[in-house]
Amino acid sequence: MTDYQPLFDMLDKAGFSEWRQRLQKQIASQLSLTRHGKMPMWQQALDDLPVIKPSQLELKSQVAIGTAADLGEVDRSAFIELIKQFHPWRKGPYHLFDIHLDTEWRSDWKWDRVLPHLSPLKGRRVLDVGGGNGYHGWRMLGEGASFVLGIDPTLVFTMQYQLMNHFIGSDRHFVVPIGIEHMPHNLAWFDTVFSMGVLYHRKSPLSHLLELRSCLKPGGELVLETLIIQDVPGMTLMPEERYAKMRNVWFIPSVETMLLWLRRCGFKNARCVDIDVTSLDEQRSTEWMTFESLADFLDPEDRSKTIEGYPAPVRGVFIADAPK
Repeated sequence: MTDYQPLFDMLDKAGFSEWRQRLQKQIASQLSLTRHGKMPMWQQALDDLPVIKPSQLELKSQVAIGTAADLGEVDRSAFIELIKQFHPWRKGPYHLFDIHLDTEWRSDWKWDRVLPHLSPLKGRRVLDVGGGNGYHGWRMLGEGASFVLGIDPTLVFTMQYQLMNHFIGSDRHFVVPIGIEHMPHNLAWFDTVFSMGVLYHRKSPLSHLLELRSCLKPGGELVLETLIIQDVPGMTLMPEERYAKMRNVWFIPSVETMLLWLRRCGFKNARCVDIDVTSLDEQRSTEWMTFESLADFLDPEDRSKTIEGYPAPVRGVFIADAPK
């Protein structure tokens, strides 16, 4: 299991002892064997991982850990079955000892769209809200971030992160199983805060934006990606029940509405830097994520609509600055 002590030491050194104590208890509670029915299996799988020092590590152009030769006498098939115990693998892809974890999302494509618009991450403290298993956090580290904290309450994602960090051994990138509502109020500590694929799952999008702002130091940068609706300036879609079979989609704004929300929440220099239609090649079922995916969420007769008849997923990337 990942040793979180370097994270706790960092928070103590930064003067956040109270937060550290609370976070330490939250992590211990969330990762207890009784928290989730699969937790004993995941913990045993982590314990069963071979101890291997990768001969190489690439985080900038992709997440690639070691080579096939590093496995030595480890049974490759048994190793793959061990990794698959952490199904579903949604964010990636990962290349682990030349084993290609073909995840549901081509998260590298999203990263390629976002990266050109960011302030350089070198030396910055970064918070990745809803960051899943930490894929984008590894890419942030590859861009020179000094520290990355990923938060996501879904336990299997933390366990997937721990699997990868078993081999990477980073003391600068952590994924912890909490939500943004568990972060200290008015923290004002991170240089960059990412929130990608989260806003539309929040019942109050403005409250989420204010939570994000409170984590940023004055002048820090917000990077937000969300579902948007097009051709309806100034409007917001609120699905009747489900959107693309998801129950927890509350508000999908137009670009203009999203920019207005950012301004009303006090952000400066808000702009939309990318709009992209989610393709069936970017989100799909694979052997590493065998559940339903985008193809099952769209109208089979009209791929421009969801199965419920709403506009198919389009995603916008927004950049804004916290007030100084």
